Amino acid sequence: MPELSHRRRMLVLAICCMSLLIVSLDNTALNVALPSMQRELHATTSGLQWTIDAYTLVLASLLMLAGSTADRIGRKRVFMAGLVIFTAGSLLCSLAPNLELLVVFRMVQAVGGSMLNPVAMSIITNTFTDPRERARAIGAWGAVVGISMAAGPLAGGLLVESVGWRSIFWVNLPVGLAALLLTLRFVPESRAPRPRRPDPVGQVLVIALFGSLTYAIIEAPNASLTEVLPFAALALAALLALLIYEPRRAEPLIDLRFFRSAPFSGATGIAVSAFAALGGFLFLSTLYLQNVRGLDALHAGLWMLPMAVPTLLCAPLSGRLVGSRGPRLPLLIAGAAMTASGLLFALFEAETSDVTLFLGYVLFGVGFGFVNAPITNTAVSGMPRAQAGVAAAVASTSRQLGQTLGVAVIGAVLASGIGDSPYRDTFVAAARPGWWILAACGAAVLVLGLLTSGRWAHRTAERTAERLATEEVRQPVGTSA
Repeated sequence: MPELSHRRRMLVLAICCMSLLIVSLDNTALNVALPSMQRELHATTSGLQWTIDAYTLVLASLLMLAGSTADRIGRKRVFMAGLVIFTAGSLLCSLAPNLELLVVFRMVQAVGGSMLNPVAMSIITNTFTDPRERARAIGAWGAVVGISMAAGPLAGGLLVESVGWRSIFWVNLPVGLAALLLTLRFVPESRAPRPRRPDPVGQVLVIALFGSLTYAIIEAPNASLTEVLPFAALALAALLALLIYEPRRAEPLIDLRFFRSAPFSGATGIAVSAFAALGGFLFLSTLYLQNVRGLDALHAGLWMLPMAVPTLLCAPLSGRLVGSRGPRLPLLIAGAAMTASGLLFALFEAETSDVTLFLGYVLFGVGFGFVNAPITNTAVSGMPRAQAGVAAAVASTSRQLGQTLGVAVIGAVLASGIGDSPYRDTFVAAARPGWWILAACGAAVLVLGLLTSGRWAHRTAERTAERLATEEVRQPVGTSA
């Protein structure tokens, strides 16, 4: 790819950040709209879970496929296709006449979204060749996630109260169209010199694993054992097939050798735990604020700011700490703050008092703000440079899988506790097991942060990197098993 001027590089970064903003903002804003959607579409708790999980589930399943496809056929081409599909999916979501079609259209959105985030990161990495300039660009890219966390609930509440929940999807249309035209004009095409071969069998197994597991969890409170058990069995069979099949391929979709590295395994567990906590926290909070406290969407969005603002402020601080002192301190702060937040709700019913509710939100925002930056850093720690992109993609997939499982598990716990009773009467008691689960997720971040940032962990990363480099020389990329 030819060297671009500074102004052109900044424009490419802005275009990539636009794509991340609409994807991230859409999901955070949609949480505030759940009660309005529930009333208009007559949705059950499991129906609300599917409006969130249909998106994150497809995203988790296709992220790695989209990244490798872009490396092979062209990043600009795949990025533009993603913008078209995501924008079209947003339009369809805004027109959905019922819950079932809304879930289908959310999946269409996610197909496009899977082509945006990993591909945009590849475009940024190849556009900014100077290490310092690249680090600043990636920092700006990461800051967009914090901005979406801060602006999403407030913007979503304002849109829902003034226009309606469908307007959340309308916002994506002009932004997506502008990003598409700017990409066509200013983003150069690029490809990987040695792209990885596709792994269709592995991709099908990942979809079967994620989809069947999520379905079994969400539908468990409302379905009989005979209806849920086949999906649980399918998830187990897909997992076993992945463990047997993937090591036999030279270029697998998920390289199981990475898990020999303790930092990589720890980063995967931290990503799943932290984002499961995020998904469950947002799901419980928005239903409580609107269905129990009776707040409108705008005031519910304002109540979410004590969580969103610390996330925005702590994310860059976490990045600087990772750069200067390593990932351990940010991970310990994140785990401790998220655990304390969960315990505040589980033990002291923090939602029943304004002061404790505010404190619980602040603690969770601090914890989540500190956790994101160390995940990718820990995942690629000690990896050969040629494998760092794949390792980062697995970490991104783990984030989406965690959010999917968080909404699925917490929502299932809440649905089984509430049953047919009104939310106002049973919500606090029904949500308590969910808060315990969120506290356990925070504790997992804390423990894994300790275990994966010590000398022993770094030694396993070094040994894994040496083995991967040796095996890469023996069987170079492009060969088949």
